[in-house]
Amino acid sequence: MTTPPAPAGPAPVAATPAASPFDLGARLSRTPLPTAIVVFGASGDLSHRKLMPALYNLALQQLLPPELVIVGVALTEWSDDEFRAEMKTAVSEHSRSGPVDEDVWAGFAHRLHYVPGSFDDAAVYRKLDELLKDSDTQHGTRGNRLFYLATAPAFFPVIAENLGAVGLADESDGVYRRLVVEKPFGRDLVSARDLNHRLSRVFRESQVYRIDHYLGKETVQNLLVLRFANLIFEPLWNRRYVDHVQITAAEDLGVEGRGGYYETSGALRDILQNHLFQVMSIIAMEPPARFDSRGVHDEKVKLLRAIPPIRPHDVSTHAVRGQYGPGFIAGEPVPGYRQEEKVDAQSNTETFVALKLFVENWRWAGTPFYLRTGKRLPKRATEIAVQFRSPPHLPFAELPVDAVTPNLLTLRIQPDEGASLKFVAKVPGPSMDLRTVSMDFSYGSSFLKASPEAYERLLLDAMLGDSTLFARWDEVETSWEIVDETLAAWAGTMADFPSYAAGTWGPDAADDLMARDGRRWRRL
Repeated sequence: MTTPPAPAGPAPVAATPAASPFDLGARLSRTPLPTAIVVFGASGDLSHRKLMPALYNLALQQLLPPELVIVGVALTEWSDDEFRAEMKTAVSEHSRSGPVDEDVWAGFAHRLHYVPGSFDDAAVYRKLDELLKDSDTQHGTRGNRLFYLATAPAFFPVIAENLGAVGLADESDGVYRRLVVEKPFGRDLVSARDLNHRLSRVFRESQVYRIDHYLGKETVQNLLVLRFANLIFEPLWNRRYVDHVQITAAEDLGVEGRGGYYETSGALRDILQNHLFQVMSIIAMEPPARFDSRGVHDEKVKLLRAIPPIRPHDVSTHAVRGQYGPGFIAGEPVPGYRQEEKVDAQSNTETFVALKLFVENWRWAGTPFYLRTGKRLPKRATEIAVQFRSPPHLPFAELPVDAVTPNLLTLRIQPDEGASLKFVAKVPGPSMDLRTVSMDFSYGSSFLKASPEAYERLLLDAMLGDSTLFARWDEVETSWEIVDETLAAWAGTMADFPSYAAGTWGPDAADDLMARDGRRWRRL
């Protein structure tokens, strides 16, 4: 490898003892060890839109170690210079920090290298190994490696096995070798177990970082702080005071040219089984003794194991699926799912899912959790709504209890990150006129600074060896167990697809799911 000498930088900073993963100040005070980051699938959309802008923004904040190399691997035939030019364009278009700082980019670009080739070609891995060994000498990366799989899922085990074949998974010399795996982690329980088995033959569980970008979102992390750092909420966080919980991830977009991928996925696999189950586990879990990786993961797994799987005879009353047809979004006509590019004209892939789940433990027994996600809904919004019970009695003359709206705590994950608490107050005047009012918290107005992108936080944590905000294997396995029989029951055709018009809030059956319980979905 012919590379100009790296600019002189400060001496490497040794890793400090791990602090709480939710203490941002402590996290940012740590510097990752010297590292070589290898991105498989570097020519793809994820690298362009998320990974490279995130790494650049970390460089902009001086959070990367000076001894760092970033190597892209993909089938596209690029030279190092062509790869750097392509990545500069990606950062210019997608970085949250605005126009590229030329001085920062000059220092960042010299770290970028590229290896073209197929993921199943053993020669590519031998060449990669040689390049990384040269980087240890020329850039001081010290043998540490972070491998990021931004590829189609079929290549996950192929890449892992080839890395193992050339010794790139070996940590026997005191170095670290970590594997970051993008979702989907399997298509069902059997395929997830098979994938984990193949990865575990090469990498230990402690080396595997299963990334879920929802866990990198500021509001999702703040759920733990809201619950366990504020005594006013935790005593009410149980079946006695909470009537039900709604978790919604709504998108106004369609498949946006990803019809081929979505045909093999669907809404349940794409969003609900991973993102929304992660959010639910944080909302409902017991407080860990310590906010470290093991403590948080143990409590999340305990919560997920308390959710009974939806059995085939319960699918019709606990699960709803739908598919969008033609309609209107923001007044503009949009096609139905079956008219999208690379989608089967008779497709039975669901673009909407709603589930009713229960947690069979002491805290939540009998309290339903309603989860829904869908494409081509009226707006883009992700939120958690904790609906409290109505007061048992009102001491105000001639005012029935059902005349008062129960308290509601809403936690907005996107697009306007924040929280809102609705409570009842008296309207000024001589009569006892009650009205629901809100107290609102917004990240933007409260802290006057932009939240970092989820991938910035997660990439930094992966370099630091902090797996708290990643999914552990037993979490993934238990999540699949909950919905595996639902997927099997849905394997047949659906005569009523498409079942909702684009621009509406999903199929009527989703409303019926809650109406049977005397409840209804929130209109976001």
